[in-house]
Amino acid sequence: MKVIKIGGGCLKGAETIEQILELIGERGIGHIFVLSALNGITNHLIDGMQQALEREENIPRLVQHIRKQHLSVARHLIPSEESFKQFSHEFNASLKQLERLYYGLNFTREITPRLWDGISSFGEQFSVELLTYALRYRGIDAIYRMPQEIGMISDGKFGDATANLTKCAKRFQESVVPLLSAERILLLPGFFGVNEGGEITTFGRGGSDYSAAVVAAALQAESLEIWKDVAGFMSTDPKFVPGAQLIPLLSYEEAAELAYFGAQILHPRTMEPVRKHQIPIEIKNTLNPDAPGTLITAKSPKTQAVIKSVAYNTAIGVIKIHAPGVGARPGILGRIADRLAEDGLNIKSVITSQTCISLLLDARDLDAGYQALKSIKPRPYQGIETLDNVAMLGIVGEGLLHHKGVAAKCFTAVAEYGVNVEMISFGPSKAALYFLVRQQDLHDAVLAIHHSFFPQS
Repeated sequence: MKVIKIGGGCLKGAETIEQILELIGERGIGHIFVLSALNGITNHLIDGMQQALEREENIPRLVQHIRKQHLSVARHLIPSEESFKQFSHEFNASLKQLERLYYGLNFTREITPRLWDGISSFGEQFSVELLTYALRYRGIDAIYRMPQEIGMISDGKFGDATANLTKCAKRFQESVVPLLSAERILLLPGFFGVNEGGEITTFGRGGSDYSAAVVAAALQAESLEIWKDVAGFMSTDPKFVPGAQLIPLLSYEEAAELAYFGAQILHPRTMEPVRKHQIPIEIKNTLNPDAPGTLITAKSPKTQAVIKSVAYNTAIGVIKIHAPGVGARPGILGRIADRLAEDGLNIKSVITSQTCISLLLDARDLDAGYQALKSIKPRPYQGIETLDNVAMLGIVGEGLLHHKGVAAKCFTAVAEYGVNVEMISFGPSKAALYFLVRQQDLHDAVLAIHHSFFPQS
């Protein structure tokens, strides 16, 4: 039995979804599918919270927009009037629940983490309802279950939950295994689980990949397939380098680093649940399903160049904290980290020297992080500055830590293109080296390094 995750990019428009349904019919019988929301729906649900908060009169329009999108697709996928009515009845009942939450939000005048998770999870719920009825219309035995029904138990942290794999495995044996059949398809919504009290907790944006990995690990599936509208992981962004090459095989470590650096193929946490049981992950292209894609396993082959990919992330910012001896004085870093944590701000990385601590944050958190650190009393530093025009460039490949000359080759390459390196981190990961450059130099830096390690491109 496989677990197959279908991303929102594959659920875009009735014609595209119809092709996915044909693919499911050909290759998915007897397996479990974990679905994302239809393309764009989650953003609409989230944007709708602020609109519902501002004016109660906005709510009917919000709900009608979601109804129209799904029913329009359903009309195309489910031509039978009787089958369409059955779907509409179930879908409208779910839509009523969403509508009540929007009105509740307007009444309480607050978007709480609990409410945010509850509302943002509806896209995946709608998606499994729609595809289940569309598959049934095609004569396929398809059923769906919600996370609260199967026991997808999380640690209860709203917005960034982690699944309790031990409890999930136990619950799934009772609730999922009896549903499995060689002639049936089981559909599950991705993106969210529930706490012990049955309240919805999401796994963070893009968390459907992680949901699918949890299901695969809990049931010890033979493999986890991720269906995308792209070929797989590439040696770099094809928009920057048209000669970028498909990477046929990666290790869990390499894939995790590439996801962390911003490769939009997998959620960074997808590898966590499957590592223990060494369940392989296969990236498959729905536009060319017979293509090899990328296989992710415990180990990957060493290449002559060592490097597998050159990745980058522009959604970052830096806070630099200056003070004499700041890197050696005990307790300062702890105070800084604690203050940011109080405001729910995550530190991506820390680089220290004797006179400066540099913190890498998500670009969206930069201003909030700056204000939080300015509020520390008494201040343990002399000054703070922010850098917001930077990009993080990652060189990924297992073995680079022990391979002589990799760093030198990188910096020689970018220097020849006139690119200045802002900061360097080499050592925390055995599979990645990363450094910062100015955003205006990013394109040249990627070209320089990729051409240096992949001259045939």
